[in-house]
Amino acid sequence: MRYQGIVLDVDGTVVREAAPIAGAAEGLDAVDDAGLRRVFCSNNPTERPAAYEARFAEAGFTVSADEVFTAGTITTDYLQTEHGDKQVFLVGEDGLRDQLADAGLSLTTDPRAADVVVGSLSTDFGYETLCETIIAIDDDTAFVGTDPDTVIPQDGPDRPGSGAIIHAMEGVVDRSVDVICGKPSAYARETVLDYLAVPADDCLVVGDRLNTDIQLGAAAGMTTVLVTTGIMSRSAVAESAVTPDYVIDSLAELGAIVEGTAERYVA
Repeated sequence: MRYQGIVLDVDGTVVREAAPIAGAAEGLDAVDDAGLRRVFCSNNPTERPAAYEARFAEAGFTVSADEVFTAGTITTDYLQTEHGDKQVFLVGEDGLRDQLADAGLSLTTDPRAADVVVGSLSTDFGYETLCETIIAIDDDTAFVGTDPDTVIPQDGPDRPGSGAIIHAMEGVVDRSVDVICGKPSAYARETVLDYLAVPADDCLVVGDRLNTDIQLGAAAGMTTVLVTTGIMSRSAVAESAVTPDYVIDSLAELGAIVEGTAERYVA
């Protein structure tokens, strides 16, 4: 099969912090040599695309900020479209707060004034935040999450992610979020496919998480590739309801998939 486009996860797939993951250079070279349109999609809600451009450069890769979408940019676009005139109460980091403010959204620190509550990664999340969540969210309040990632992989111990924060907020108000904006949501799928401007069934999606990267691709009809350099191993596939089309141990193996010579994963 001749692919036209590819969606690539970032952390755990291409880089870990600002260091390249082994095999990533070979994989990206194969993508470029095949002439695929590419887009990078991260569930990090706090870093802007320009920060990713700089991080890629430090790792030795040339990637434009225009090629990068994040849970932060997708959430910002969603809020502008669906709640552009509403008061937004954010449980999240300053990096996301700045993105929302720069987009012209109205932010409030008063939970009683909230029309929309956004749950996201928050390193100072605590008991008082949960108290404010109870005040802010009622039956009429829109409840939005940036991304479902419960942990963030690190070189040392993993750190709690947005999903952990969102679950805690849901628990105290006994209500699920109305929408999650990052992968694998329909908003994320539409964002990357609109950018690539190619049919979904002519696209690859590559990432290290079954419940986000692979789920996004499967829902869209893309060919899915799990890489085991990040959060999930081959053993996780057997326990998952989502089965990737391919499982590789590094992006160095991506060339064979692009060329159509790789064997598909068999559960």
